[in-house]
Amino acid sequence: MVRDEYEAKLTKRKLEEIRKRFGLKEENSEEYEVEIEVGDDDFQEKVIERSKKIPVLVDFYATWCFPCKILSPILGKIARDYNGKLILAKVNVDEAQIITNEYGIMSVPTVILFKNGKPVDYFVGALPEPQIRDWLKERL
Repeated sequence: MVRDEYEAKLTKRKLEEIRKRFGLKEENSEEYEVEIEVGDDDFQEKVIERSKKIPVLVDFYATWCFPCKILSPILGKIARDYNGKLILAKVNVDEAQIITNEYGIMSVPTVILFKNGKPVDYFVGALPEPQIRDWLKERL
């Protein structure tokens, strides 16, 4: 009996660690996903509308872009560390050309922070993690 209780507690603790590490939400949770893929069809819903409740950091990237490949895991880690207080939305510029043109994206990676349904600020290029964290702290 004691062993079963110990195993149950251990399993619960490990599941919590895994959820936190990978930014997973609890079952039956109303929280938003930490990282989402967004296109022309759902940008309004997933970025503009959600940013009215929670800040959304939009990463405009391309699959062929080397700096994008460097930046992507950094942004993912930061979003997970914010533990549900920030959503990372990824927009492939080759597939979502309407939104890319609407926001005047000329270089990738370009990252735009949305709050209250509007863009707040942006940066272009693969910045180091500490610089991105400082940038976010000033704007959130």
